[in-house]
Amino acid sequence: MDYESLAHDFMEVMHHMHGRNPQKRVNDSLHGENFVLSYISSHEGNVIPSDISNAMGATSARIAAALNSLEKKGLISRRIDVEDRRRILIDLTDAGREHVHEQNQKMMNFVTNMLKYLGEDDAKEYIRIMKKLANRNPEDFI
Repeated sequence: MDYESLAHDFMEVMHHMHGRNPQKRVNDSLHGENFVLSYISSHEGNVIPSDISNAMGATSARIAAALNSLEKKGLISRRIDVEDRRRILIDLTDAGREHVHEQNQKMMNFVTNMLKYLGEDDAKEYIRIMKKLANRNPEDFI
């Protein structure tokens, strides 16, 4: 098996897919403001900015900028923790919860349609391969 040739094919396909908008939507849902909203949603309002920073692997400045933007859009609110007044807790607003729900539904529709396009056998094989790769650290391949 010529794995180097396959690697070249893989890189060509990835390069081609990189510029396509639908693929960008999947990637964007896992980063930035959508990640922040999803994280807050899954932790039901007991979130401090450093939790988000740690989960996302982003600087506190980047998280602060995202939170400022989300607050201006009316998707989050901040409040002082009554048990520790030095801490700021982040909550979703009703509009924020609705936004997260809509984004989750869009993503589910996108992935469902992609898997339908692949067909049952290829969809199952794709998921099997993704799980196999997800169980390895990228450093294992260096």
